[in-house]
Amino acid sequence: MLSPKRYCEGVSFGLTIEKLLVIAVIAIFLIGPDRLPAYSAQFGRLIRNLRDMASGAKDRMRDELGPDFDDVDWQKLDPRQYDPRRIIREALQEPSATSTPEATDQKVVVESAYSQRKRRLDGKWAPYDSDVT
Repeated sequence: MLSPKRYCEGVSFGLTIEKLLVIAVIAIFLIGPDRLPAYSAQFGRLIRNLRDMASGAKDRMRDELGPDFDDVDWQKLDPRQYDPRRIIREALQEPSATSTPEATDQKVVVESAYSQRKRRLDGKWAPYDSDVT
């Protein structure tokens, strides 16, 4: 179960109660007493529609996943628990098998651009790789 502080942070996107109260007072002054009942009813319908959409999406997920939906650990999938600095630190600390090249006795012959051009002037075709071009 979420603590009240964490729940408020997630729902209100970092807005405190005081900030929400100031926004509500400003909205009341801007809307005025004549239009306030109509706008509050419209806001209530909006909230109800959003709640219905969320429950509909949840029901649809439950239908598509079947009985596995209840087995999913939603806390594990919460993106707020991931610390990108920790993930990068762990990735850099663990040794990778492909990152350390092994020494071989083979010599790599690197052909200079001049020798490649000279060879092409001799009448041979330039190397062509269909996967690269």
